[in-house]
Amino acid sequence: MRAVFGLVLIVGIGLAGFAAYMVKSRMDAYEAQLAQARAAQSRIVDTVDVFVADRTLKYGERLSKEDVRAVKWPKSALPEGTFTDAAALFPEGDEQRTILRTMDKNEAILAVKVTEPGQDAGITSRIKRGMRAFAIKVDATSGVSGFLRPGDRVDVYWTGNTGRAALEGSSRGEITKLIETGVPLVAVDQSASDERPGATVARTVTVAVRPQQVAALAQAQSTGRLSLSLVGAGDTTVSSAIEVDQRSLLGIEAEAAPEPQQKEEVCTIRTRRGSEVVEIPIPCTN
Repeated sequence: MRAVFGLVLIVGIGLAGFAAYMVKSRMDAYEAQLAQARAAQSRIVDTVDVFVADRTLKYGERLSKEDVRAVKWPKSALPEGTFTDAAALFPEGDEQRTILRTMDKNEAILAVKVTEPGQDAGITSRIKRGMRAFAIKVDATSGVSGFLRPGDRVDVYWTGNTGRAALEGSSRGEITKLIETGVPLVAVDQSASDERPGATVARTVTVAVRPQQVAALAQAQSTGRLSLSLVGAGDTTVSSAIEVDQRSLLGIEAEAAPEPQQKEEVCTIRTRRGSEVVEIPIPCTN
């Protein structure tokens, strides 16, 4: 009897140990799964629906609902000017937006790349509030060999004769002066598209400037020659005042004006000899 009791006791202790082992294994597995779930939860990024191009969109095309689709976009990396609401991108009515810049497939639709509803892709859509369009005549030399594109920025230089040489009594010749910096181009010839096949020499470029700058450019263009200098895409430096004339270009120093010479004071007396008046020099006295 005692042997049976001992055997039952040993079996019971073994079963209890096995049960405890199984419970501990289950708890460890549960804790591991819970840790994995928490790690996955921490990696979840808040997203928002953003409309992207469903095909390559070219300049001047009308934007329709069939050309876009909504995708999940990280909320923390949302580009400025995206459309998250279909009603904002396609307002009620038949007025469609027009493509201003070429967009590849899956590229986000941005406000700067499309016009307002019902607006054409002309230069008026590129001119900001308070700005005016002004055309500048160019050639292969002054127009940077045809490498200008709408959207580029240029510095404008004026070359001419100010007439200052006559006032200064010296020969300065023509001068070249920087008159405007970082001026944006909105059109080249009659095209506002930034898609131009290769380098094309233009006859005119259209810039967007303030009314005061329009007057300055018109005066400069009528009194001299304008040349454009292309500004790099990532260049944020501001050009300082620049003026070059022939003397500074060739390193010729201005001649010093001769010092005025004092004339020797001469004193005279007048005497009359008959009908003739004669001046006779005499020593000057104080």
